[in-house]
Amino acid sequence: MGSAAGRLWRRWVDAPKAVCLLTGVVIGVAALGAAAWGTVLSGAFDMAASVPHGRLAYRILDTVKLHSVRRHARGIRVPARFTADEMRAGFRLYDAHCVTCHGGPGIAPAPLSYGLNPPPPYLINSPDRWRPNELYWIIRNGEKMTAMPAWKGRLSAREAWNLVAFIEALRSLDYPGYLAMRQAEPPPPTDPSPAPPTP
Repeated sequence: MGSAAGRLWRRWVDAPKAVCLLTGVVIGVAALGAAAWGTVLSGAFDMAASVPHGRLAYRILDTVKLHSVRRHARGIRVPARFTADEMRAGFRLYDAHCVTCHGGPGIAPAPLSYGLNPPPPYLINSPDRWRPNELYWIIRNGEKMTAMPAWKGRLSAREAWNLVAFIEALRSLDYPGYLAMRQAEPPPPTDPSPAPPTP
């Protein structure tokens, strides 16, 4: 066995540098894979929502999300413009379904959202990061590994665009303005019937 191992070692040392490099890369990748799988099986990764992700995990998840949303939303056509009526309709939906987790101008999220990990983002600055078609895709399809649900089965495509219209207008709304809209706009049904399937 020893002589066989020695012959293998000498053969590897005498091989061209490219072969040595490729072999080293394969061994390194295999070792990393085995270590990752061992970590999975060991239960060392803490799945508790009470323990935030580390900085590296957040960075990886955020990067995956950014590129995934941009890719999948690429072919969605955005309405030419949003009307005031669509923005108000979007407010009614936001106030009924979204403010609990995301909060609003001067309005904190409900306490239940504090136990979510990652925490739901405050949306007032979301138009700086997401284009309207990307916000629409997120609303319709939700996000894996977060508490963001897919609203495709609950809200129609038109209602999702109305929500986008309101989110786009959030930055211009303050706390008194939000409360005034809440008093002026009747809320939608709290449990709407499933929307017809649309792409």
